[in-house]
Amino acid sequence: MVSDAFQWVRSLVFIVQMYLVMALMALAYAPLVLLDEEWAFRAVHAYCRYVRWSARVIIGLRSEIRGVPPSDEVVIAAKHQSFFDIIMIVSAIPRPKFIMKKELTRTPFVGWYARKIGCVPVDRGRRGHAIQKMIEDVGRGQLRPGQLIIYPQGTRVAPGQPAPYKIGTAILYEQLGQDCVPVATNVGVFWPRRSILRRPGLAVVEFLPRIAPGLRNADFMRRLEAQIEGASDRLMEEAGFSLIEARPPQTT
Repeated sequence: MVSDAFQWVRSLVFIVQMYLVMALMALAYAPLVLLDEEWAFRAVHAYCRYVRWSARVIIGLRSEIRGVPPSDEVVIAAKHQSFFDIIMIVSAIPRPKFIMKKELTRTPFVGWYARKIGCVPVDRGRRGHAIQKMIEDVGRGQLRPGQLIIYPQGTRVAPGQPAPYKIGTAILYEQLGQDCVPVATNVGVFWPRRSILRRPGLAVVEFLPRIAPGLRNADFMRRLEAQIEGASDRLMEEAGFSLIEARPPQTT
């Protein structure tokens, strides 16, 4: 059995090489992207496939996509536990784009490629304004086709910890009139938010049954949360994670 100390060293090596390869691949693909922005998608997919492969080889973290990844224009509402669930989702769909924090557009390499694939930057505290602008862009035909990924809880959430689902996803669902594909995951069990240590195991991202347009906002949000949380709990328990121990005690 691999000791935590050795696994920590393996994790550090993995993290360093992951960001080094990001820089190298970003530079290598940049001339092609300047000629044709379609190469941005190829670059992003190549990098995500590499990260999944190197995670398996270096730290023993295997990854599996379950369900049916969408290839048409949909809203993907995903559970977000770590950077690795982003990697896995993007690796599985053809034209990913995110609603992302505006600060990330200033991140070297990440920001440039995010703009090239059509990600939507959002100011902190102005999500409603950004969503309204995006809906207007759709009406003018200015939003690129693809799979729009949003995190209904608005941030990474540690396994077993509660966090409210925000109404922005329902607004998008209603105004865009597209199917919503919920996505569950257990990656936070192996890839914590604030730790170098990455644990071996099987990380899963599961695309759940679609929610067709037409539900009222409240009904949609209840169904979305129930699907994502129920499936994520199942996947975490499958990975050996104790939800009872992780969740705070109920107050009376």
